Amino acid sequence: MIVALAANPSIDKLFEIERLVKGDIHRPLGFVQVAGGKGLNVARAARALDAEVTAVAGKWLEEQLSAEGVPAAFVWTHGENRSSLSVADRETGGLTEFYEHGSVVPAASWVELMQTVSQSWRSGGWLTISGSLPRGAPDTGYRDLVAEARSAGVRVAVDAEGDRLRLALEAQPEVVKVNQAEARELLGVPTARREEALTSAAKLRDLAGGDGHAGVVTRGAEGVVVAAPDGTLYEGMLYVRGRYPVGSGDAFLAGLITGLDRGDRWDEALCVALGAATANAELAGAGKLDPARAAELSAQAEVRIV
Repeated sequence: MIVALAANPSIDKLFEIERLVKGDIHRPLGFVQVAGGKGLNVARAARALDAEVTAVAGKWLEEQLSAEGVPAAFVWTHGENRSSLSVADRETGGLTEFYEHGSVVPAASWVELMQTVSQSWRSGGWLTISGSLPRGAPDTGYRDLVAEARSAGVRVAVDAEGDRLRLALEAQPEVVKVNQAEARELLGVPTARREEALTSAAKLRDLAGGDGHAGVVTRGAEGVVVAAPDGTLYEGMLYVRGRYPVGSGDAFLAGLITGLDRGDRWDEALCVALGAATANAELAGAGKLDPARAAELSAQAEVRIV
């Protein structure tokens, strides 16, 4: 059982145009919008992979998730959901992104969200914590959630950045997953080279608690490096590229936790994660993937012990 927390959800929109020209009016050739934000992307991708998942995140988001078969619990507050816009340039293959901050939430809403999450998880299951906190939530919000979940026998995977990630690590989540830039910001060390990324994954594992915890650093087109709970270092790669990378990191986390939740070994779960991430990049819309294609790609993934 996986509970995917989306503390700061958004309406994610993708415009696809022939060529992005500064100052011009553009008529999208393709348009997709989904109930998004990193947490909901994880939930959508995990559901596509046939995991038992519940999202914890107004009305538009609820209707969209229901249509996709993703059960969810909601905390209502004032203000509108934020929107995030991605513009895909067909000519260059580039992606330009615009992210709103969203409304400031009252402190009482954060307390209600904590209560809703704790009512949704199951001992022995997983809680994924992804993305940003809404403005108005306490900086210690993720740390408090990790601590409460672990005390209830729930395993936790965190995908965040900055001070809120640093604080969350104090509560020792089982898995911390970041990209190269986030690892560099947190640790203050270079991460571009393979050896540097491997060292960063090991440092993340140590910060999360060492033995029994894992550090994961995704490297975009260069794959992923992992310091597993038993200390084994892995490197994973999948030599297939997609045109729509938004949400691929979230699909990776969904695949990883889906595999671990059903009892896969770490190398097996990493193959599932790489397949899900790449399948996501082949379809427009963050967190959307074809499960058959994800399985096909997972079989092509290469994961080895370093």
